[in-house]
Amino acid sequence: MEEELNKYKVLAKYKVQWGHMDAARHVNNTVYLKWAESSRIAYFEAMGMDTSFQGGGVGPILGWLDCKYIFPMSFPDTAIVGARTIEKKEDRFIMECAIYSEAHQRISAISKQSIIPYNYNALKKEALPQEWISAIAKIDD
Repeated sequence: MEEELNKYKVLAKYKVQWGHMDAARHVNNTVYLKWAESSRIAYFEAMGMDTSFQGGGVGPILGWLDCKYIFPMSFPDTAIVGARTIEKKEDRFIMECAIYSEAHQRISAISKQSIIPYNYNALKKEALPQEWISAIAKIDD
């Protein structure tokens, strides 16, 4: 697992809470998406983005996401989530968040997300800003 985690420069840990489990005593699907969301914000902070998103202008908006559930986690455990950019396009970048079970030392889920630069003042998408491209390169290249 350590070798796999080395692919990710932005890492976060989240304790599995008793209330995260569903009737089957597995972490509910939506919790994985919340962990990916929190890790995505940590990645934006590593990019130097203002994550308060109060200033308007161009900021990230989630275009789509998916999640492949591989191994069920349960309480007690700790999720270790690695975030990285796996592809840059003209008008978006694709992130990957890999969620690992610390107790079982294995991958539990993997999520991919499309992040689109969105002009919140003009209410339209923009080209990928050069400062985002440079920030991503500093983290992942």
